[in-house]
Amino acid sequence: MNNHSEDPIGVFDSGLGGLTVVKELNHHLPNEKIVYFGDTARVPYGNKSSETIIRYSREIVRVLLKHQVKMIVVACNSASSWALDSLKKEFDLPILGVINPGAKKAVEVTRNKRIGIIATSSTVKSSKYAKRIMQLDKDIVVTSEACSLFVPLVEEGWLVHPVTYQVARQYLIGMKKNKVDTLILGCTHYPLLREVLGHVMGPGVQLVDSAQEVALQVKEELTKRRMLRICLKQGQHLFLVSDDPEQFQFLASRFLGGGVKNVRRHKYV
Repeated sequence: MNNHSEDPIGVFDSGLGGLTVVKELNHHLPNEKIVYFGDTARVPYGNKSSETIIRYSREIVRVLLKHQVKMIVVACNSASSWALDSLKKEFDLPILGVINPGAKKAVEVTRNKRIGIIATSSTVKSSKYAKRIMQLDKDIVVTSEACSLFVPLVEEGWLVHPVTYQVARQYLIGMKKNKVDTLILGCTHYPLLREVLGHVMGPGVQLVDSAQEVALQVKEELTKRRMLRICLKQGQHLFLVSDDPEQFQFLASRFLGGGVKNVRRHKYV
């Protein structure tokens, strides 16, 4: 196998959410180059069928492979829930998802063994988080809530809007009632709402997002395969979106800090 250390890491999501993973990759692996695909024309994935999510994911992986990526991070919980296994079988490169790292972290940090999962309806329906948590500790009580309105609120840039607070209070009633002390942000868009979610849940509740755990897993995997980029110069990123690159660039710059360059509109084939 050729050493692909100079090749970029591929990251994809239904829209902006995967930038939470890019931010952590920048922090833990600043030398790596990243090619990001945000499927902004078809966001959200959370209300799509499993067949559709698998088809979309395959199309995006093929685009990323044209950019000679050495690894792919499925930075979307809906795609990780439904498409990850198919992608691993079909494509011959390391492919990581976001479910297992988030579940593992939540089990480590809960004190009262009551874990809440907020996610899209597709991810909740898959039960992947709940199953993984139960495998790790069968005594844990899991409360799941589908929060379909959060993704459009993030894509609109309403990260601390009064409407977002109102929606969060409604969605999180069950979590507070069941006294969860750990809340998994089971969609990569949701860490962008951390301020709102933390305020509504209160200071005693740990918010777990997979982004940091995934970044550490990527580092571990690349180290093991001797594929880390050694160059001391910071890696250049390329951002591909399927629609509205201007809106993506504006919100991405706001989130990642500093100007985000190299944003291009890209078709799937």
